[in-house]
Amino acid sequence: MKNTYNIHITNSETAITPAELKAEYPITEKASETVYESREIINDILSGKDQRILAILGPCSIHNPDSALDYAERLMLLKELYAEKIYIVMRVYFEKPRTTIGWRGLIIDPDLDGSYNINNGLRAA
Repeated sequence: MKNTYNIHITNSETAITPAELKAEYPITEKASETVYESREIINDILSGKDQRILAILGPCSIHNPDSALDYAERLMLLKELYAEKIYIVMRVYFEKPRTTIGWRGLIIDPDLDGSYNINNGLRAA
């Protein structure tokens, strides 16, 4: 019988698990507080308790973590400037889910060279 199973797969590597990734990059107290407080504020806006506008902004996808941090810092200035009227949240995509050809995103190909070093991509994300 001829082999017809996975005939196009030339290599495989086990991806880092979520538990391993969390152990490498544990959440800080400040980050935990930020996430909790942001969720509370968003809930209050969506339920009408907070009358501010919720603005969720972000780049289509991240390919350069340094540029993403620069964007976040600039967005933080706007968040502070308009805090009374608008609650600004930065959202980020690390993958390009609708892309089937070409670059698929930071997690899939962090080196932008087709090497598909997913573990490095997960760490960078």
